[in-house]
Amino acid sequence: MEQIFDIYLLEALINGLLFGGVLALLSLGLNLIFGVIDVVWICYAEIVMFGMYAIYWLHAVYGIPIVPAALLAIALTGAMGFLVHYLVISPILGSPPINQLLATGGLLFFLQSFATLLWGIEFRNLGLRLPVLQWGELYFSYARLLAFGIAVIGMIAIYLFLTRTYIGTAIRAISQDREIMTLMGVDSRRVYLVTSVVGGSLAGLAACLLVLQYDVHPFVGLSFGPITFVICVLGGLGNMIGGFIAAFILSEIISIGGFYAELEWGYVLAFAVFIVVMFIRPEGILSKKS
Repeated sequence: MEQIFDIYLLEALINGLLFGGVLALLSLGLNLIFGVIDVVWICYAEIVMFGMYAIYWLHAVYGIPIVPAALLAIALTGAMGFLVHYLVISPILGSPPINQLLATGGLLFFLQSFATLLWGIEFRNLGLRLPVLQWGELYFSYARLLAFGIAVIGMIAIYLFLTRTYIGTAIRAISQDREIMTLMGVDSRRVYLVTSVVGGSLAGLAACLLVLQYDVHPFVGLSFGPITFVICVLGGLGNMIGGFIAAFILSEIISIGGFYAELEWGYVLAFAVFIVVMFIRPEGILSKKS
């Protein structure tokens, strides 16, 4: 009996690791935007929601193969990132943080209401039936394993983009000291737009992975939006490495909590750990300048 218990615990730990890959990808996009533009997109999860709807309509309704549908959805959310910055963020840059939070928070409710008006509140499923993988006495969701692998590839691609390209280097430089880089002739407005497009595209990639595991509806962002924001704050807003570490810490807490009790209690424990850490280290595990 003890042996079986240990196997189930190991299964929970591995599933927590796989779940952490998707959460890390979500936090990466949000942290990238904050680190460069210094504005928190409260509406980020709703952009993911629109990406999930795009994949659903393209693949399940219009019959486009899943890979082209995913690429089109990523392009759509990248365009949404551009529009959000151009129409909402750019006019309020330099305004008090509370105005920025209210603007992106208002956009959150607008996008939820707009999606409800367009598609109703019905739960829609992509219709893909992916198998459950068995390894000995361990069982793993193929969808979660696939999502973890693609999330890792996406994070590596972003790392190469930020370290091996000129615009990526400019993004990293502005995130460290935007005033000096502007004086050195870097076009900050162009960098901000590119960052928003990249952040929106990461939201689309996350949508491709989440649509394999969640039904699509206008309020699906509430399932992962709050935990993504908590991960970013816990890791240190704007610090992508900190967000990466925090994603796996909280995903393991959620998974282990769900193993010993219920999944809801796993989330309760994760938020409790977050509150305790904020009392001890308000700037997060790693601050933005770490």
